[in-house]
Amino acid sequence: MPYQIEVCIDNIESLSTAIKAGATRIELCSSLTLGGLTPSYGFMRQAKQHASIPIYAMIRPRQGDFLFSEAEVAIMLEDIKAAKRAKLDGVVIGILTAQAEVNYEACQKLVDAATGMGVTFHRAIDQCKNITQALEDVIKLGCERVLTSGQKSTAEQGVATLANMHQQAAGRINIMAGAGVNAHNAQYIIEQSGVDELHLSGKSVRPSHMLHIQNEAQMGANTIDDFQIPVTDFNAIQAMKQTLDNIR
Repeated sequence: MPYQIEVCIDNIESLSTAIKAGATRIELCSSLTLGGLTPSYGFMRQAKQHASIPIYAMIRPRQGDFLFSEAEVAIMLEDIKAAKRAKLDGVVIGILTAQAEVNYEACQKLVDAATGMGVTFHRAIDQCKNITQALEDVIKLGCERVLTSGQKSTAEQGVATLANMHQQAAGRINIMAGAGVNAHNAQYIIEQSGVDELHLSGKSVRPSHMLHIQNEAQMGANTIDDFQIPVTDFNAIQAMKQTLDNIR
């Protein structure tokens, strides 16, 4: 089986860049700086119309933890309906309890709503107190894969846990390594863990194409430069593809 390269993006410009560079699947988000939130319906529609590879939408209504209220779960169910209307290939979900366990009942509602689509369980699993039990719960939910860093800041640091999860999964679910994954550490992560799916953003920025720059009116936080546009780096994704091609 060839290695899978999932690229997370939060703007339409990055879609064609990621595909041309070698992505095999897209995780569609808004606000990657916040860890990825639900993309708009318009973004879903446009991405599907212009993509030649599977598109999965992040279903996450806000930044912060994964302890969602009933009202937030209702929003997530509506967003899954929107992803279906946009004819996306799958969704990316994750809800926890206050005890840092998989909220099986709430997640089951999302999985049921996504019937006919693929489902990835995201890095909420990295906040679970017992990742072994959490993985069993995710498998029981019927998810295709789980995105994880092995409960560390980066997948490279969590490679031992990734290996344990891969062994525990035993073909019942795919383990996808994400967080700090790049062309320089991809081979190490694969060889040490046994996973065959990698997730990255290849984040970079480009300058605004505005001909006049008005710097006095700040649109958001003072730490954000309104005239630096976050985009996917073609070279970062292409380098990942070349790395994986060389170890097949």
